[in-house]
Amino acid sequence: MPEPTKKDETPNGQPEVWSLGEGQAPEDLDKPIDNPPLSTLLIESPQSATVPVGGDITFVAKVEAKDLLRKPTIKWFKGKWMDLASKTGKHLQLKETFDRLTKIHTFEMHIIKAKDNYAGNYRCEVTYKDKFDSCSFDLEVKEVEQSSGPNIDIRSAFKRSSEGQEDAGELDFSGLLKHREPKQQDDAPEVDVWEILKNARPDQYEKIAFMYGITDLRGLLKRMKKIPKEEKKSEAFAKKLDPAYQVDKGGKIRLVVDLADPTVELKWFKNGQEIRPTPNQRKYIFEHKGTQRIMVINNCTMNDDAAYSVAAGDEKCTTELFVKELPIKIVKGIEAVKTTVNERIELECEVSEEGAQVKWMKNGVEVPTGVRSRYRVKSEGTKHFLVIDDASREDTGTFSVMATGGTSEAHVQVDLKPLKVFQDLQDMTVKLGQPIKLQCEISPGNVPGRWYRNGQLIQPNDRINIIHRNRIHRLEIETSSLHDAGDYTFVPEGYSQSLSAKVHIIDPPRVHLESLNFPDNTVTIVAGNKLRLEIPISGEPAPRVVWMKGERVILESGHRVRAETYGDQTSLTIEVTEREDSGNYKIVLQNEAGEDTASVKIKVVDIPDPPEAPLVPVVGGDWCSMTWEPPKYDGGSPILGYFIERKKKQSSRWMRLNFDLIKEQSFEPKKMIEGVPYEVRIFAVNAIGVSKPSEPSKAFTPLAVTSEPTMLVVDDVTDTTVTVKWRPPETIGAAGLDGYLVEYCIEGTNDWIVSNKELTEKTKYTIPGLTPGCKILVRVKAINAAGASSPRTLQHSVLVKEVIEPPKIRVPRHLKQTYTRKVGEAVNLVVPFLGKPRPKVTWLKEDKPIEPTHVSIRNTDCDSIIFIRKAERSHSGKYEMTVQVENHVDTAVLDIQIVDLPGPPLSVTIEDVWGGNVALVWTPPKDNGNAPITGYTIQKADKKTMEWYTCIEHYHRTCITITELVVGNEYFFRIFSENMCGLSETATQTKKSALIVKEGMQLKTPEYSDHDFKEAPKFTQPLINTFAVAGYNTTLNCSVRANPRPKVIWMKNKITIIDDPRYRMFSNQGVCTLEIRKPSPYDGGMYTCKAINDLGEAQVDCKLEVKGGFTFFELMQRGVPLHLIDKYMNEAKTVEQEK
Repeated sequence: MPEPTKKDETPNGQPEVWSLGEGQAPEDLDKPIDNPPLSTLLIESPQSATVPVGGDITFVAKVEAKDLLRKPTIKWFKGKWMDLASKTGKHLQLKETFDRLTKIHTFEMHIIKAKDNYAGNYRCEVTYKDKFDSCSFDLEVKEVEQSSGPNIDIRSAFKRSSEGQEDAGELDFSGLLKHREPKQQDDAPEVDVWEILKNARPDQYEKIAFMYGITDLRGLLKRMKKIPKEEKKSEAFAKKLDPAYQVDKGGKIRLVVDLADPTVELKWFKNGQEIRPTPNQRKYIFEHKGTQRIMVINNCTMNDDAAYSVAAGDEKCTTELFVKELPIKIVKGIEAVKTTVNERIELECEVSEEGAQVKWMKNGVEVPTGVRSRYRVKSEGTKHFLVIDDASREDTGTFSVMATGGTSEAHVQVDLKPLKVFQDLQDMTVKLGQPIKLQCEISPGNVPGRWYRNGQLIQPNDRINIIHRNRIHRLEIETSSLHDAGDYTFVPEGYSQSLSAKVHIIDPPRVHLESLNFPDNTVTIVAGNKLRLEIPISGEPAPRVVWMKGERVILESGHRVRAETYGDQTSLTIEVTEREDSGNYKIVLQNEAGEDTASVKIKVVDIPDPPEAPLVPVVGGDWCSMTWEPPKYDGGSPILGYFIERKKKQSSRWMRLNFDLIKEQSFEPKKMIEGVPYEVRIFAVNAIGVSKPSEPSKAFTPLAVTSEPTMLVVDDVTDTTVTVKWRPPETIGAAGLDGYLVEYCIEGTNDWIVSNKELTEKTKYTIPGLTPGCKILVRVKAINAAGASSPRTLQHSVLVKEVIEPPKIRVPRHLKQTYTRKVGEAVNLVVPFLGKPRPKVTWLKEDKPIEPTHVSIRNTDCDSIIFIRKAERSHSGKYEMTVQVENHVDTAVLDIQIVDLPGPPLSVTIEDVWGGNVALVWTPPKDNGNAPITGYTIQKADKKTMEWYTCIEHYHRTCITITELVVGNEYFFRIFSENMCGLSETATQTKKSALIVKEGMQLKTPEYSDHDFKEAPKFTQPLINTFAVAGYNTTLNCSVRANPRPKVIWMKNKITIIDDPRYRMFSNQGVCTLEIRKPSPYDGGMYTCKAINDLGEAQVDCKLEVKGGFTFFELMQRGVPLHLIDKYMNEAKTVEQEK
């Protein structure tokens, strides 16, 4: 059970009081007591205890703070709803302590003078951030011991009466007397309910009462609390220490125990430490009187306030000693003080004990006594002093001194000293710019003061200096100004009396033109605007101002022009300025101190006059040239430039042509519409603004000749004529196009001869009557209403002679490889060619002429057609085409392959039979149908039914093992050959059959040597020279065979292609492909495909030509000869036809 502790007292010696209220709620008595949860914060929890009525008890909870950053929060509850924090007072006190050495928080709940209703269940809750811990405990309050007879029937005594009387639940003694009468006993065995309840936990009371028929649970609980608990009698101590002792500080205390056995060795402990007697110290005295053992503690101090225990053998009894500190009393209080500023104040008091601590207060607030404080405290024995060395008015107030046993206070009054004036301020007159010195002398000398000018506080700065030395106060102004004039006042701080003087400043008049910042004092104003010229003036007193223009005085009452003067400036106002207002203006200032004059020049400027109407001497297709003269009057400001506007004659909306000023007096408007009449006008601009517009020019209409004809080329040349053709001009214009004029001249002369007397509307013309063998230049002009355009001339001279063009066969792309057709299909091939004059075409097959009965051939000017109505295998072969123009020859070879179904294999034999398997071997067919054998189809048939079933298709090898045959059956096999045309018409069947016998037979497996499949790279299909069209993707293909798989490298002009986004490379089943994305003429050249493995390497080459990509006009601009351009364009056209 926790030990009782002393009552806490306030500094005044009065005990704190608290009220526990009415205790636990009645409904909580009947509720079962919850078992406390497992502790996570509490290292020591409060335990259930019993206290007698009027006794004191303490419950302690401890929390370890090693892992906590701050103090945890604890709450004490009675029952489940009453927070005891609001009930602290006379009977309840809550206390918190912290041990810095052990890092343990101790929380105590003291119950003082317990009452009956304090009994019940209590709960302690501890929280820290997200951690929580709680503990429940019971308090039982005992009354005077009462015993209940052993023969009382508790079950009948605590049955609640049906009448609901007030004494229900109490022991009914009349009922008990009735129970003594003879009564028939139950057959059930006797049960001692009291013993069961004494040995049970409180949370089991309700269950036991229900089991034995006890309905008045509340009365039962009250009687249970009154049953005294048997305390175990001590064997070592006849009388133990009292629970607690109390002693005043400085006094002595006797702790006495009475031993049952005087021979037992006794040990005394203080806070767990054994107390050992020392001969030199008289602090602890141990005495023996019979069976009593006494420990005397002399001169008790606060260190003796501790827990004491005495051990006799294995038994131990404890107590707690409380040392009470006596209050400090004030023997002599402080006295009231009345003094003046700057004097020394000393407050004195005397207390009842030396070394006591006191607290000094001013108006209820503690007086600061730090190093920088104006207050000093000192003590001499029992006397304590508060010293103020330099008193001020702020020190007035009520000062008090507080001790633990009393308080003393007194009033301190600090007043000002009387003011004495030894030298007053004097009035003075100062010339502008001279220094000002004002001085006075007052007493007391340490009183500060403030200077005022016209009621405004004066602050010291670079020009104003305020000096205070002892009793002298001086104000110094280095250079006086007009603002320094006025009434000056000096006011001593804290006094209502003040000293005053007047300062008067004089200054001769002066005109301050320099503040205008006008060059040469010239003011420029735009005509029509209002002019208000304000000029600062100075002078004291204020001068008289006169404005004059020439000999004329400007009055203040003028209507349009007037002069005004006010304050420190004068002004000249002209409401609406005119050109006549230009001139010199004079200002005259006069006052009693002197006179001053100044002059100002006013210049009135205006916008310039409008220029005269502009002239348009030259007109183009969409432009014109215009000139003009400057305006007669520039408005008094130089002309900065001109603005030009244009409009259609039928329109009224003018359009500004330039946003930046034009300095010159000429301009060329552009972007006009041909055939539409226009007018232009001019604006002059100066610094003032823009003039009015000039008169519009005479109307003019832009008309332009067409642009030159385009793409002039030679179409044909004979011995006496030259035919040229061209395209219309790119720009014709509003005047239209009437026709073309063709001219020529002999090379070496400049005499251009008009070939067509009348204009031709066609874009092709033949110049007749030319001399054979001469060279001429040709040009063409486009003619319209505006005249002839610039001529378009051939870049090179033309030789008047029939042109021979070498022949060139343009083999289509699909004919550059082997052309394959099946037997019976038609063959129709068109091979275009070039050449002039008409070439001669011949065909050969295997170097022999072609028989017209077998193959039909038809030739035209630009192509040759070979036609076979029904192809046969005899038509296969290489066809050579020859094109000849005079001595120029070009040839091409076409490879035509006519294919047919293959023949069956030559022979099929059964190589071996074992288990359910048959090994077949056959030889390839004699006739492959003029095409490679692509595979075989193997079929089987049972000898009984001879129905054929396919085992496998597209098989490439000439030997196979047929598996999963049925045991006991006899099979025949046949094989079909296959090429690109299909399966052979017949199949070759095995002569013998294969009988599948049952298992058990031994199969002799022949030995085979592994075949070496390694092979160096070899190209089975080479690269073919290819023509590509610019801008269209093209591919280069070839096939290679090698084992192990070779590394394929593509090269262009013997340079390896690596990481170029314009190329993509593929390799699938030995087929190598190079894709060129959107080729250009630059991509033409020699391409190489190279395959490399461990056994060797191989490579193939081809040539790629890229056609197209340039227009006829672009080629002409590049200077390409005409015959090459024509050849290039024809090749491009042929490629487009093939596509």
